[in-house]
Amino acid sequence: MANYVLIPGAGGSAWYWHRIVPELRGRGHDALAVDLPAADDQAGLAQYAAAVVDAIGSMPGPVLVAQSLGGFTAPQVCEKVGAQLLVLLNAMVPAPGESPGEWFASTAQARAQAQAEHAASEGRTADGEMDPAEDFFHDVPADVTAEAMAQGAPVQSQTPMADPWPLERWPDVPTRFLQGRDDRFFPLEFQRRVVTQRLGIAVDEMPGGHLVALSRPTELADRLESYLP
Repeated sequence: MANYVLIPGAGGSAWYWHRIVPELRGRGHDALAVDLPAADDQAGLAQYAAAVVDAIGSMPGPVLVAQSLGGFTAPQVCEKVGAQLLVLLNAMVPAPGESPGEWFASTAQARAQAQAEHAASEGRTADGEMDPAEDFFHDVPADVTAEAMAQGAPVQSQTPMADPWPLERWPDVPTRFLQGRDDRFFPLEFQRRVVTQRLGIAVDEMPGGHLVALSRPTELADRLESYLP
């Protein structure tokens, strides 16, 4: 049995993981989805990490799974909680001293670059305006999308976006990177470049967009199980 701790991206909502939690528990694992203080302007990266540590408590040897902006949070937690594995899912990979806001420019993720190139490869046009339906929910089932939209737009404070990532090195924890090949926000080839440069590890891929835990929870659970020692 594994103890999965699921760390969300921007918006900080544990609801993002609500379809995969029963999948993992049904296979005999424990699964804890963490809420982050995303709406709190007093909370930065340190407070996000503290929220995860507090949620984990005495859970032994957790497997941390971090989506998107959660890539800035999870590495801070690894050595504090004795994590046995870190899985980055469609995630941002920070460099020491780099803030999440700086990451978008330093990795050339900006919509005029990586996203625009990917859109063109699919015959779409990225016009500079963010469209949640087009960019994030394009492969999520209609009923799940409707439930998400009924909750309103997620609130994300800009405070952590200006916080330098505090670690001087990547934690000494086995790390895997899993990317949805249909992600329109962080395209696959963009992620291959960033992950190779920053972590020197392979990027595994699976079907699905940026919100793969909502669109393909069963397949994602299969992949997470395959990473267990």
